[in-house]
Amino acid sequence: MAKMSLEELRKLRDEQKKSLSHRDVENKEIQIIVGMGTCGIAAGAKETLNAFIEELDENELKTVKVTQTGCMGLCYVEPTVEVVMPDMPDVIYGKVDPETAQKIVRKHIMGKSLVNDHVFDRPAADIVDTGANGGAK
Repeated sequence: MAKMSLEELRKLRDEQKKSLSHRDVENKEIQIIVGMGTCGIAAGAKETLNAFIEELDENELKTVKVTQTGCMGLCYVEPTVEVVMPDMPDVIYGKVDPETAQKIVRKHIMGKSLVNDHVFDRPAADIVDTGANGGAK
């Protein structure tokens, strides 16, 4: 491996700091939890986690923290992701590839509407609006 210049090291440090800022829990009201058990990792959870971070950075969403957990028990629909945010039901999404991660950020987090075709665990029907927008009551 070639030696890095001081400027290259500083650039790398700044990039890593930006990436790690989503893992900081201070002043963050929205949480994305990515299942990173061995089955999730094998199914592409690392790429999914990176896609969430990239999409959050692109949209400058600084109130969202991204964390990881072990197996969520839904191995058949890995990668799995739980989204927890105020005024929305806690939802576990399954089969979350990078494209779906982008959709979750845009539709669920920014648009406050569920991404229904990837919901695999949802709250009771009486707290979910099943109308056209698919959002929470």
